[in-house]
Amino acid sequence: MATDKMLNGLEPKGLWESFYSLTQIPRPSGKRKEIAEFLVNYGKSLGLETLQDEIGNVLIRKPASPGMENHPGIILQGHMDMVPQKNSDKTFDFEKDPIEAYVEENNEWVTANGTTLGADNGIGVATAMAILADKSVVHPPLEALFTVDEETGMYGAFDLKGGWLQGKYLLNLDSETEGELYVGCAGGVDTTAVFEYEPVETEEGDIALRIAVKGCKGGHSGCDIHLQRANAIKLLFRVLKEAVTNYEARLACVEGGSLRNAIPREASAVITIPKDSYDDVTDLVARFEDLFLAEYEGVETELRLTAEEVDCPQQEIPEDVQDFLIHAVTLCPHGVYRVIPEQPDIVETSNNLAMISTNEKMVNDKKVNVIEVCCLTRSSVESRKEELQSVIQSAFSLAGAEVTFSGSYPGWKPNLKSQLLHTLKETYQQQFGSEPRVVIIHAGLECGIIGRNYPNMEMISFGPTIEHPHSPDERVNIATVQKFYQFVLAALKAL
Repeated sequence: MATDKMLNGLEPKGLWESFYSLTQIPRPSGKRKEIAEFLVNYGKSLGLETLQDEIGNVLIRKPASPGMENHPGIILQGHMDMVPQKNSDKTFDFEKDPIEAYVEENNEWVTANGTTLGADNGIGVATAMAILADKSVVHPPLEALFTVDEETGMYGAFDLKGGWLQGKYLLNLDSETEGELYVGCAGGVDTTAVFEYEPVETEEGDIALRIAVKGCKGGHSGCDIHLQRANAIKLLFRVLKEAVTNYEARLACVEGGSLRNAIPREASAVITIPKDSYDDVTDLVARFEDLFLAEYEGVETELRLTAEEVDCPQQEIPEDVQDFLIHAVTLCPHGVYRVIPEQPDIVETSNNLAMISTNEKMVNDKKVNVIEVCCLTRSSVESRKEELQSVIQSAFSLAGAEVTFSGSYPGWKPNLKSQLLHTLKETYQQQFGSEPRVVIIHAGLECGIIGRNYPNMEMISFGPTIEHPHSPDERVNIATVQKFYQFVLAALKAL
């Protein structure tokens, strides 16, 4: 697929050329070096002051246009990394392979061939790159800040030191609906529940089946959590509970989900059963597939539930641990927990039951078998976040798991009286003849974290329309990218 040619001709040219260059650099979260080096070299090639801090954040400074030197400085901010998600039938290595971006047949969207596109937040980064390179853009003193590992824990924002940034206004280019100005966001926290166990021998004469849920849409666990999409882990455990209860099934291992901030699209488990239960269990799986397709009609059209015979494992999870695990996962909340009472169309608090895995880890120089379950809880109200943390902790603690919390980050409190918001609303109205919508987003943004070290900095987040981020269905609307870019240029001039 000649993706470079397929993106040719899109406007604004500099932005799309920069975005294509980003698609050629593997940049999943955690793979910082290559993308950071690329951005450092990019800044230096333009003859601009280019800095990098200890964690890998890159800062490029561009002097003000003539006559704008005394205006307050502006920071264009985005994150380097992207979410690595692919369809199960797609052979792809996110640490080596370039993204296969292309224009859809209707010429309205750019998407990728079987993987996430990386428009989140590649379009924001490409926008800043294009502005840095364009000498015709009118702007005050300008800084472009590119942070690392936003998708896995906002580590770049957390480690950003006070005093490094000079600007008064920060434009976060990491939102996903054109025409909306984001002035606040939810905070979040990760929960990890760990079950330790000693494997037991599989019953002689049993056979093994792999039960798999595939084809769910998944999506962003903040932006898409209200869409009532299926969670593959929750579906799988409905089947497992029935199989264990009625057909003497035993659990050998289970895997599901891949990222804390993506709704799980796939999950699978290997179970052992008596030979004479084969027909019953495969019939059960077929019935549940029909049931799930009926429950998610119009939402999950590609969902599949399968059972295939596999080599029988020699060991399995003890029955008591298995039962406690199944009950805890069944009890664990997933989805919208509470909306904002005054704005019922906006999610206040939610939980994403994100990942489950069976593996081994070293504890005091001893190899231990564990099952790990991970959740990401979000809320724009800190006390509600803590409440839902407690609910999840209770579910897993009662089941005998060790529960820990990590990666807590604050929400971003709206400042509806800021000069920045007033100017951007006025600029948008003048530019497009309509008022932008002022919004608090349920997803996490780096603004709240950056604001801890820069409490007097005014911030706004906005972007073009990106659908289905954090999933292989991710796509960005071409017309809104052009409109977004025009708005950024107008904002720079107005400020």
